[in-house]
Amino acid sequence: MIQVSPSIAIDESEIEESFVRASGPGGQNVNKVSTAVELRFDVRRSVSLPNDVAIRLMKLAGSRLTQDGVIVITAQEHRSQNRNREEALARLIELIRQAEVRPKVRRATKPTKASKERRLASKEKRSSVKSTRGKPRFD
Repeated sequence: MIQVSPSIAIDESEIEESFVRASGPGGQNVNKVSTAVELRFDVRRSVSLPNDVAIRLMKLAGSRLTQDGVIVITAQEHRSQNRNREEALARLIELIRQAEVRPKVRRATKPTKASKERRLASKEKRSSVKSTRGKPRFD
């Protein structure tokens, strides 16, 4: 079990890892060793996540989410496979922690009478300043 937070723990069998060859610079090591990690986590079928967290996680995942509801995280920054695994897992855990936070409910409020009066007074003052500008009229 991977402990994400005090209330959420993910079973390791829900996470699928595959190793591929990393792109970019790295010399001969890139051609020989499959160090890049592609981590897959099926959000829709996960029994470890509460429903509201899963919904928020799918929204947060963005382009990392497939149409089947699987989050795909690729890590290839490091030369070692183990460090890439740790980084991919850390990214998934951070994403789940962000999804766990419930957004605050916005309560509609009305402006106070004093703030309305201040706004109208400043508009009136600004209007008078602008009206004094311009060409003088000879009537």
